[in-house]
Amino acid sequence: MLERPDAVLTLIPLLAVSGLAVRTLLAPGFGSGLFTTPLAAAGYLAALALVFLELLAWPVAQRLSGS
Repeated sequence: MLERPDAVLTLIPLLAVSGLAVRTLLAPGFGSGLFTTPLAAAGYLAALALVFLELLAWPVAQRLSGS
């Protein structure tokens, strides 16, 4: 059974690669560097946000506070 820590560890690389994957799919169709360039960083930022959210707001923070 897939538990929360496993899901979070699976989501981090998937989010990091998702921006590059979307950029690769859209670049040939639109061909606009101004449109596709921010998408590469979007995946990395989403993965970083997930890590910080997990550390600061969810089970890790609850375990550290003793709740």
